[in-house]
Amino acid sequence: MSAIAFDTLAYAKKMKELGFTDQQAEGQAAELAKIIDNQIATKSDLREWAYKIILSVGGMLAASVSILYNLLRGIH
Repeated sequence: MSAIAFDTLAYAKKMKELGFTDQQAEGQAAELAKIIDNQIATKSDLREWAYKIILSVGGMLAASVSILYNLLRGIH
């Protein structure tokens, strides 16, 4: 997946302002950055998946029409 900009320094500073220790704030920022990098899909990821789904569905539709055409042609 593509990288998403996440300001770990700003996040850690905010956590420190809220009363977290340096170690807690920095650890939380680092772990959250890992989650964002590994688990969140970007717009680019979604576009790629949508394109693949459209191609797959289009292929299945074309195959279904072909099968239906051949079945109906065999009836007559």
